[in-house]
Amino acid sequence: MTALTLSTAGAATLRADALVVGVAKGAKGPVVAAGAEAVDKAFDGKLASVLDALGASGAEGEITKLPAPSGLKVPVVLAVGLGSVPEQDESYDEEALRRAAGSAARALHGVKKAAFALPLDDASAVTAVAEGALLGAYAFTVYQGAEKKAAKGEGPKQPLAEIALLGAKPRDKEHKAAAERAVVVATEVNIARDLVNTPPNDLTPEAFAAVASAAAKENGIKVQVLDEKALVKGGFGGIMGVGKGSENPPRLVKLSYTHSKAAKTLAFVGKGITYDSGGISLKPAGHNETMKCDMAGAAAVFAAVVAAAKLGLQVNVTGWLALAENMPSGSATKPGDVLRMYSGKTVEVLNTDAEGRLVLGDALTRASEENPDAIVDVATLTGAMVLALGDRTFGVMANDDAFRTSIHEIAEEVGEASWPMPLPADLRKSMDSPTADIANMGVRMGGGLVAGLFLQEFVGEGITWAHLDIAGPAFHEGAPYGYTPKGGTGSAVRTLVRLAERTATGDLG
Repeated sequence: MTALTLSTAGAATLRADALVVGVAKGAKGPVVAAGAEAVDKAFDGKLASVLDALGASGAEGEITKLPAPSGLKVPVVLAVGLGSVPEQDESYDEEALRRAAGSAARALHGVKKAAFALPLDDASAVTAVAEGALLGAYAFTVYQGAEKKAAKGEGPKQPLAEIALLGAKPRDKEHKAAAERAVVVATEVNIARDLVNTPPNDLTPEAFAAVASAAAKENGIKVQVLDEKALVKGGFGGIMGVGKGSENPPRLVKLSYTHSKAAKTLAFVGKGITYDSGGISLKPAGHNETMKCDMAGAAAVFAAVVAAAKLGLQVNVTGWLALAENMPSGSATKPGDVLRMYSGKTVEVLNTDAEGRLVLGDALTRASEENPDAIVDVATLTGAMVLALGDRTFGVMANDDAFRTSIHEIAEEVGEASWPMPLPADLRKSMDSPTADIANMGVRMGGGLVAGLFLQEFVGEGITWAHLDIAGPAFHEGAPYGYTPKGGTGSAVRTLVRLAERTATGDLG
């Protein structure tokens, strides 16, 4: 993990390998942002003119590198675009700062130390810049022999090793707390990314459970792992039905973080399909290659529970990781089979590739038995949600409109794009089965909403519940941007952590 410090040094005196400044898009050209005054002075007050001559506009995420003048103790100045100049008396949007810091950190891979002199008006800005820089510095190089190659000047560059935030106040309690929080959250987001990026031959349900167990014990979190024998004995027909076609048996992991003064309890439930072939309903060619990411919901839940523990939040948080590998074999569930879920309901399996809702159904019922104040499940559940919202926005469904609105607002606040989606009652009839209580498939149009309606069937009566379908943003296949890398993104971790924080302080609308 990249190191982060709050520095009292000035931009002109700090020794580093690079110095990051912000530049905004003004009406008449680039405008140097606050925090870079000393750097502008070193350029004789002409930094904006130099950037303009180099073609820089200040557009969001734009990177311009230039040699530092003699007045600075760094060899390189990196100007990163912040987007439009804020209105008078307004600060830069936190997400703009987060993305700019991330873009700068990505551009500085291979650099040992960089100083960030971006606008830091308050503690929230400190959090945003620190988070963005730490998330942007991420790289997954475990399988590339990167360190050995880097020593020879070959292979991928290592992430930025050290970040110094200039303008933040290390003795200010709010600034210090903001930086410490950013380190915790970014660390856990990056761990979730690592899990999503890990090849499925190494991250089996058993291996994932072992990772979660080790982290739980390290952070004072109680852990319980149900193996295949316990799942059969307990009647978890959904999880076993999905996992029985694989040589790698399923697991249900319970992580329990408690606080002695907590007044509320949250349950987070994560879909953890460590590899999804589609089962007997095999996915077509071209749709299998990234299916190691189908456990991103469980990764987000795991990371959020650990973050809550590290932050010492005054709320009880229980995480449920429903882990299975969905494979075709002679023992696999077949289309037309009927499974008896943990709740006792029977499900006719019309499509074995609609497996996430089966493992979640069992986990939701089990989580409901503990009567938490709210349940939130997170899942890469449907391609239909990607068609509806694209690959950067997750859908939010809930059995309570106010709770759905709160989660949407929280997600937007922390920089995770989301959109509230309905649960139309008329779509429920399409899952009627002549053989079982319900089918695992309904009408194709509105498939993401149908999946949400299926999950709602397994939530305990009277319990507030929300469903986050992160199928779009959980895995990024395009070029990196801002603080978002190629591959696993850690989607929903920050939303869950902020929800836990809001619940702990009673500040949940």
